[in-house]
Amino acid sequence: MGLLALLALGACSHSHERAQQQLTDIDVALLAAGPDGEKYLPDRVNDIETRLRGLRASLDRHDDAAVLKGAPALLADAQGLARAAATKKLEARRSREEQWATLSVALTRDLPRLQTRLEFLRRSAHRKQAAGIDLPGARADLGVCESLWSKAQGAFGNDNLEEAVSTAREVKQRAEALATRLRLEPSLAP
Repeated sequence: MGLLALLALGACSHSHERAQQQLTDIDVALLAAGPDGEKYLPDRVNDIETRLRGLRASLDRHDDAAVLKGAPALLADAQGLARAAATKKLEARRSREEQWATLSVALTRDLPRLQTRLEFLRRSAHRKQAAGIDLPGARADLGVCESLWSKAQGAFGNDNLEEAVSTAREVKQRAEALATRLRLEPSLAP
């Protein structure tokens, strides 16, 4: 084998190794985005994975030039994914904090109102106003609301804002339905 052939073979081998390393770097950057990338930017993750499969197919065909040409832009996108996912995560957290604040104010005010209304209707002097209302059922529903509200507050205390807000929304819906059944003007609007 001539010197020129050996140099060409060495250049091809070096080019192939560089192409493989580029794909490995993209994999590492994609992993750095982790579950947050998949949760907050699933379309971008899918796009990067699709483009990465295309580059892997090029590498399998020994088209190292195509890999080396396409890999830098894909690497930059993959590296930017972690930052973008962190930004989206922060935005989602802020949004949940705002939702929690609104729900917390409303439910802290309105659950006692429901309790007061229920006690008012249970008194014998107000039985006429309670006609047609299932008071034991309403009491049970209020108990569920209070239990769920405690759960939401516990989740908030454990910094699980997603569960806290989700549970608080459920409490709000149940409380609004109960207010209607108790013929109480709902003031549960944020």
